[in-house]
Amino acid sequence: MSQGTTIPFVSQGDAASVAAWLQALRNAMPEEQVVAFADLDDAQRAKCRLAIVANPDPAQLKQLPQLRWVHSVWAGVERLVADLGQSDLQITRLVDPRLAATMAEAVLAWTLYLHRDMPRYAQQQREQRWQGLDYVLPEQRRIGLLGLGALGEAAAVALRQARFPVAGWSRSPRQLDGVETFSGMEGLTQLLSRSDILVCLLPLTRDTRGLLDAARLALLPPQAQLINFARGPIIDDAALRQALDAGQLKHAVLDVFATEPLPPSSWQWSHPAVTVLPHCSAPTDAATASAIVAGNIRHYRESGEIPANVDIGRGY
Repeated sequence: MSQGTTIPFVSQGDAASVAAWLQALRNAMPEEQVVAFADLDDAQRAKCRLAIVANPDPAQLKQLPQLRWVHSVWAGVERLVADLGQSDLQITRLVDPRLAATMAEAVLAWTLYLHRDMPRYAQQQREQRWQGLDYVLPEQRRIGLLGLGALGEAAAVALRQARFPVAGWSRSPRQLDGVETFSGMEGLTQLLSRSDILVCLLPLTRDTRGLLDAARLALLPPQAQLINFARGPIIDDAALRQALDAGQLKHAVLDVFATEPLPPSSWQWSHPAVTVLPHCSAPTDAATASAIVAGNIRHYRESGEIPANVDIGRGY
C-alpha cells in the first residue's frame, strides 16, 4: 500500500491528552502524517482509509467516507463496538505486552493488599488500636481469575511466583502451566466456590454484563474478597453491596464502575469494605502503544492486510 494519506487521531479526550498521543504517535512513525481530526481538511477526510482512535466520537468517524479500519490505542473496545453498531469497519485493538505486565503488577499488589489484611490494619490505625492479625500463608489462600487472555495469563504467572494457588476461568477451555482451569457455566460455578480472592479481568460483552449477580456472588466462600480490574457492569452493584453489608464478602477492591468518574453520591466511596481506585490498574503507556500501532500500520502499508482482531459479534 502506498503512503501519503493523512491518518487522523480521533478522540474525545481533552486537549492535553490529544496532544500527548499525537506526539507519541508521530515519534513512533515519522514517515506518516498523523493529525488531530479537527485539523483535517475536506480533501483529507475524503481520502482517509485508516484512523487511530481513543474513545472517538462516532459522528466524526462517519465524516470519513472511505474509512476501512480503525486502530484503537486501548485494549478495551466494548464502547467503540457499541458506538459503531452495525458497521463494516474493521477494528484493531491494542495488544501490548507492557500493558499485560502492568496489569499483572496491579493484580499481585492488590491481591497482597487483601491477603495481608491491609484494610483491617488501616481501620485499626484510625481506631488507634495496636493489634497484630493472624498470618495466612500464600499457599493457603486460593486465587480465582476470571479471564485467561493475555492479561489473565500474565497475572497468573505473577500470582504463582508469589506462591498462591491459582485457578482460572474462561469462556472456552484453556490450559496454563500450574493453573487449574475451568470453562463454561458449570466451570464458573466450580471456580467461584474455591476462590478466596476473586480477580475479574473479563471483557465486557453481552454475555459478561451482570455475570456476577447475587446468585453467583453467593457461590464464593464465606468472607471471600473481590478485585474488579475489568469493567464495572460485569458485577451487579446492588448484589455486591448486599453481599458486603451482610458480611458474606469481606472486602472489594474496585477500579472500574458503571459510571466513571464515580459520582460523589455513590455508595462505594464511603463503604468500609470497599477500596475505590480511579481506573488506574493498568494505564496505557503512550510510547509502547504507539510503537505497536506504528508496526501494524507499516505492515498494512507493505501488504495491504488489515490486522483486525476484534470480533464484532463477541464484542472484543
